[in-house]
Amino acid sequence: MTIEGRTARGKRRVGLSERGVERVLTLIALSAIAILGLITVFIFIGGIPAIARTGLWSFIWGHKWAPGRNIFGIFPMIMGSLWVTLGALVVGVPLSLGGAIFLSEVAPSRAARVIKPAIELLAGIPSVIYGFMGLVILVPFIRTHLGGPGFSVLASSIVLGIMILPTVISISYDALKAVPDTYRDGSLALGATKWQTITMVLLPAARSGILAAVILGMGRAIGETMAVIMVAGNATKVPGSLLDPVRTLTSNIALEMGYAAGLHRAALFGTGIILFVIIMLLSVLASLTTTARDKVR
Repeated sequence: MTIEGRTARGKRRVGLSERGVERVLTLIALSAIAILGLITVFIFIGGIPAIARTGLWSFIWGHKWAPGRNIFGIFPMIMGSLWVTLGALVVGVPLSLGGAIFLSEVAPSRAARVIKPAIELLAGIPSVIYGFMGLVILVPFIRTHLGGPGFSVLASSIVLGIMILPTVISISYDALKAVPDTYRDGSLALGATKWQTITMVLLPAARSGILAAVILGMGRAIGETMAVIMVAGNATKVPGSLLDPVRTLTSNIALEMGYAAGLHRAALFGTGIILFVIIMLLSVLASLTTTARDKVR
């Protein structure tokens, strides 16, 4: 066989192997989408009967949850999730933003290489550990010094605020690092101080990335289950203050799914539908925010 023939044969083999790898990767990507679709169908098939029987309006805005009498209103759980999530953002976002600014703009590079992986390790700690620490330390502290049962919106917010730190810090850090150095150099050359450069140049330039980080942190907080169960108190009522016990959507599903049956089980699936829609909307919002940032660049 001539050299040209061997070369052509080798190119055909390379082309076939590349097409094979491409098809395998495409199949893997499609399988992930298919799994998500199956989960969605499973949840909706399980939850639609309860929502249809109760009525969407009554199901979402109902204030009473009494499975024994087939009364299913999840408004207290929706409000509980919102209270806890907003509290977590109030606690976690300032700490996260400050940490990201310190790591990206203030800390020496050697210190940042040590501190950033240490913060990211927080994401690997099981949520039950956070809940246990909150149960042992935070709940008694709130009960003793602030009043109430201790199991409360405040305890849940503090625990979740700590849990979202790795997510928000990592993404905010990447957003700040993605700002071109010419922005920093130009601001400093015009006479701005380091702090003025951070607040007036870098933060506005990275705001879309920081907003995406906050939205993803919000999704992380609203979807948390075990830690919230341990410190929230799980009362099925709309909280009136930060010291009141609360039950979230995720807690409602986890606490009752083990013994639920019939319409009660379907109502828990319906709760999952509402939670699924909320988290999907947050994910889409984060994706749109990131896309808008990339287009601006």
